[in-house]
Amino acid sequence: MALRFPTLRNTLPALFAAALIAAMPAASFAQNDPRVVPPKDSKKKLPEAPAKLPKVGADRGKGIDFLFGALKAAPDEASARHVEARIWAQWMQTPSDTAALLMTRAKAAMDAKNVDVALKLLDSIVKLRPDYVEAWNRRATLYYLKNDYRHSLEDIQQVLIREPRHFGALAGLGMIMQDLGDDKRALEAFRKALAVNPYLEKVPELVKTLTEKVEGRDI
Repeated sequence: MALRFPTLRNTLPALFAAALIAAMPAASFAQNDPRVVPPKDSKKKLPEAPAKLPKVGADRGKGIDFLFGALKAAPDEASARHVEARIWAQWMQTPSDTAALLMTRAKAAMDAKNVDVALKLLDSIVKLRPDYVEAWNRRATLYYLKNDYRHSLEDIQQVLIREPRHFGALAGLGMIMQDLGDDKRALEAFRKALAVNPYLEKVPELVKTLTEKVEGRDI
């Protein structure tokens, strides 16, 4: 039997209201209780832009819908990775030279594990260019790596308001919900991510596992 799910636009406010309420005590507990062991780095890996991105045209909006269509219809993983890289390249672009410079410095700080420096730089970017989706997404990623789920969820919400098809943010939302033990919302988020990008690494396996856990095995 085919399952029907409400659109992201309809479910996003309720989803994040519930998610933020659920996340606050868990995030606080994880940060303040020394007995809590942070998850392993391998589990904390989120989808991110590849190291080398293709050049894209000056008009960021033109062609993005086509790229998402091509990504969903990609015949194989190699083709999907090529289209995915072009989408990331679009997201990384900004008309502000200052924001672009700050983003470069933030990425360097992240690569060097200077999380606090990277956060300050990203704070400056979102204040300067609140329309810059990838700045919100990068900051959400950093908060997630710090186990600060409340702030990560807030930034993911900002990403999805601006770009509901952001498969990286959707996958991040799924991972946070899974960490918090909300398998149902984790499954919803992973399914939305997979609907946009069917070749997301590890997400199909997560959807299969959570489907069996949440909905049971088919008879």
